[in-house]
Amino acid sequence: MNKLLVRCLLILSLAVSVNGCSALRPDLQAPRLALVAIGMMSADIFNQQFLIRMSVENPNDRELPIKGLDYKIFLEGDGFAEGKLNKPFVVPANGETDFDMTVRTNFVSGIGRLLSRLNGRTQVNYSVEGDMLTDIRFLKKIPFNETGSVNLATLK
Repeated sequence: MNKLLVRCLLILSLAVSVNGCSALRPDLQAPRLALVAIGMMSADIFNQQFLIRMSVENPNDRELPIKGLDYKIFLEGDGFAEGKLNKPFVVPANGETDFDMTVRTNFVSGIGRLLSRLNGRTQVNYSVEGDMLTDIRFLKKIPFNETGSVNLATLK
């Protein structure tokens, strides 16, 4: 009987500790990301390097310390770029901040297909998805999946 009581107490304490950990997780609304501008930095027949400006809006009443991003960017439904940003920044409480990232593409997988689909349009639909890597205890990743459009007239 004593062993049964010990087992029950062990199971009960395990259940309480699991629930306790989830109670410590901060209750945050997901930040919103937007692709603001795309600028070509360099290009040759095989590779292109772009500077992409992103904006992050924080709807929470606490700042978000971001360590980096794992991301995939799609333009007009096609994969354009993916990678990891390892540049920390802080998004202020109830505020927003912009950041830049450099991405590399190759003609076959990125810009070539995009140019063939635009037919003179300057407005491009995008989708960006991935995870924000944070410095927040018990919340190391915040997933995101945002869509919108960006004007390629900002391409410089």
